[in-house]
Amino acid sequence: MPKVHDNWIVLPHGQIETIDEALLTVAGDIPMPLGNFPRRMTVIGLGGKRTAIWSAIALDTAEMARIEGLGAPSFLIVPNRAHRLDAKIWKARYPSIKVLAPPSARSAVEEVVPVDATDDIIGDPDLAFMTVAGAKEDEFALKVRRASGVTLIVNDVIGHVRHPHGLGANIMARLMGFGVSGPRVPRVVKRMMIADQAALARQLRDWAAIPELKRVIVSHGDPIVDDPAAALNAVADSLG
Repeated sequence: MPKVHDNWIVLPHGQIETIDEALLTVAGDIPMPLGNFPRRMTVIGLGGKRTAIWSAIALDTAEMARIEGLGAPSFLIVPNRAHRLDAKIWKARYPSIKVLAPPSARSAVEEVVPVDATDDIIGDPDLAFMTVAGAKEDEFALKVRRASGVTLIVNDVIGHVRHPHGLGANIMARLMGFGVSGPRVPRVVKRMMIADQAALARQLRDWAAIPELKRVIVSHGDPIVDDPAAALNAVADSLG
């Protein structure tokens, strides 16, 4: 796991994309032993000109201004213990931001930033928090409803790295099974983070049945936008 950032270090990243009403996402790179690896932050607009930040990434001045234009960063969601890299510097930049982490990840996250809650304190009727079934340690997932449909945001449980950049990222994505040829539970995640594959498969099928499911956003790789229900069922089938 990379060292947690103490200062506002901006690693390579793309431009923020608007993927639905008051819903933004941006892809960046994270340094790993074999080369840079893709990561993704998602920003959810809330009432009262506020935003919730899923899996924070430090961005350059122009892109941070776009987030602030949507709303004041008010909630910082650390979806599992491994996604702490930029949590400390986001809290330093926005001292009033409330930090959320899954219950079993709380102690690890609190090594770098105080945690305000381990469940939903946002209170937005268009958001629904979940913890991933079958995981050895808790990992959040989030359902976001908009007029056009539902977006499911997940973290490490599904990889979809269709376009790894550079030799190191290509090797890593293929060795670890991060979904180069399509969405899947990465091999490294299956081995280290999943305790009950049958329970996870049931969870994936339940997500596939969400009415008006429009897309799935993952923390490593491209959003799943082509028939996301079928993609989730295929991932479930791969688990047996």
